[in-house]
Amino acid sequence: MKTVDDISITADVYLSAQGKTAPVILLFHQAGGDARGEYAPNIPRLLHEGYNVIATDQRSGGNRFESTNRTVAALEGRQYSYCDAYQDLEAALQYTIDNGFTRKRFVWGSSYTAALVIKLGAEHPKELAGILSFSPASGEAMDDCKPEPFVPKVRLPTLIMRPGSEMTRESSKEQFILFQKHGFQTYVAENGVHGSSMLNPSRVQGDVERHWKVVLDFIRKNL
Repeated sequence: MKTVDDISITADVYLSAQGKTAPVILLFHQAGGDARGEYAPNIPRLLHEGYNVIATDQRSGGNRFESTNRTVAALEGRQYSYCDAYQDLEAALQYTIDNGFTRKRFVWGSSYTAALVIKLGAEHPKELAGILSFSPASGEAMDDCKPEPFVPKVRLPTLIMRPGSEMTRESSKEQFILFQKHGFQTYVAENGVHGSSMLNPSRVQGDVERHWKVVLDFIRKNL
């Protein structure tokens, strides 16, 4: 797929048994990563639940999960910021619109993209049914696209998830207060790890069924 600034973005499209008439979940990976590496354990479960999945390699990423970010590899050394990658999220959303995915769409972000999906939801409310945000980033690296300014503009159902270890930070506590003030659903995974990896039992080194239940209940509620 192509972005508005003419970058070629690689993504994997996984169709459920219902085909394009099923709801679709757009997955975006965390910093230094790629979609296949981060979401390999999650995609089969989402397909089993009856959802289509589009997993995108953004222009800001790498081999953090021992897998290749194909978008970054094709850029041959050109580097982009986290905020630049927002255009990749918009391109993935536009792909679903242009290619016949007719049911509800959910965006799912991890770490820096957990912040970007909040912006996406604020700016594209008519095209989306809900936002899932795992460990949303903020701070200096996100200065031009941090989630806080967009929170009051979001009118979509939104689920924010963080591991308990991150809730010791004042910035995370302040974010949760803001999210709750604006009606977002929040959840602390006491045995979780950063980002969407909190749904991966091998990364958590423990049971993650409670976390999955929160995620799946949120999606079903907003279909």
